[in-house]
Amino acid sequence: MKVNKAVTVLLGAVSLAAVGAPRALPAAPAAAAARQIVVAVGGHDTGAGTLEDPLAPIQAAVDRSGPGDTIAVRGGTYELTDNITIATSGTAGSPITLANYSGEHVVIDGERLPASHTPVGGSIPRAERGAIHQEASYWRIRDLEIIRGPYGIYCAGCNDNEFTGLTTRDNYESGFQLQGTSSRNLIADLDSYGNHDPRKNGESADGLAIKEGQGEGNRVRGARLWNNADDGFDAWEFTSPIAIDNTIAYGNGFNRWNFPDFTGDGNGFKMGGGGDVDPPADHSLRNAIAFGNAAHGVTDNGNPGALAISRTTTYRNGGSGFRTDRSRATLTANLSLLDTEPVRLGSSTSKGNSWDLGGVWNEGSVLSTDQAKITGPRAADGSIPSSTFLVPRDGSALGARF
Repeated sequence: MKVNKAVTVLLGAVSLAAVGAPRALPAAPAAAAARQIVVAVGGHDTGAGTLEDPLAPIQAAVDRSGPGDTIAVRGGTYELTDNITIATSGTAGSPITLANYSGEHVVIDGERLPASHTPVGGSIPRAERGAIHQEASYWRIRDLEIIRGPYGIYCAGCNDNEFTGLTTRDNYESGFQLQGTSSRNLIADLDSYGNHDPRKNGESADGLAIKEGQGEGNRVRGARLWNNADDGFDAWEFTSPIAIDNTIAYGNGFNRWNFPDFTGDGNGFKMGGGGDVDPPADHSLRNAIAFGNAAHGVTDNGNPGALAISRTTTYRNGGSGFRTDRSRATLTANLSLLDTEPVRLGSSTSKGNSWDLGGVWNEGSVLSTDQAKITGPRAADGSIPSSTFLVPRDGSALGARF
């Protein structure tokens, strides 16, 4: 039987009137809004995390934080009795930030941590390594001073993090250590100095160590690494390429702590090596300076990889300016001044370096040997100050420029 179209429409209207128009589906719940969680020395662990009611300790804020949150630490000294452990990751679109509040000076002090005073010959349990111990990804950690911990920052299994404007000093192991399977991390504008390790008589405490691991895309930019017991920078047994740019290493490897049987190595930049079979790793070093180190300015340390070392200056190091005789390095436009020897090349490739050009290269060959500016306060943007330190007087396109 045919039904008149008008009747059908009328019936439909009646039906809708009877039962009501269809309701819209409820909206999906919105993602939690990013929060600022405030920490202050006078806060408490049940605080709201606001400026008026801040949290303390820093760990309480870390435990509350999630993707997109910012932990804002008020100025002061935070004396740890347990290390700060970061185990929750942010996301690519919503990293978690840990930083000082509004330019205030924050010191995280690990002197009271038991592992800071590990006896000679002892070992530090993995979970106790670092005043800040991190095994998480997508964090932005910046503008903090970390002192006297069993490592300053220890990060293992860490990906896609940014560490900016940190100071790690006087720690009882390396100032900053990244290891394990860790990729795409940026360490920028780090000052790391005075780190030393009584338990090993100086053999292990570097300014910055990216070691014992692998992972693509790790970068170091604008670091200053000085007066550490062992090396300035150490890439021991890290088997993936690391890019180091615009970085300075000086004064490393001297026994400033009167350790018995001192064992600090004293290289400016140790570019890998280690293990029973040295793993090749194609690290790069560009626009860097190594001066006044106890041993070599730059060394491959037995790494057989294809290192790329360019526009780097070495000055008055106790060993070679550049020791690359056990690698397949390419050295380009580098400058050596008054090192014990300019280069130990082996089968590496040398192009347009000071020793290739010949002539006498000494303190009279450069505009300045005054390190005061380049080692002084950083510029307002956190960069290393511009200077004529070790810049060739004749305008030669050799060595680093800052």
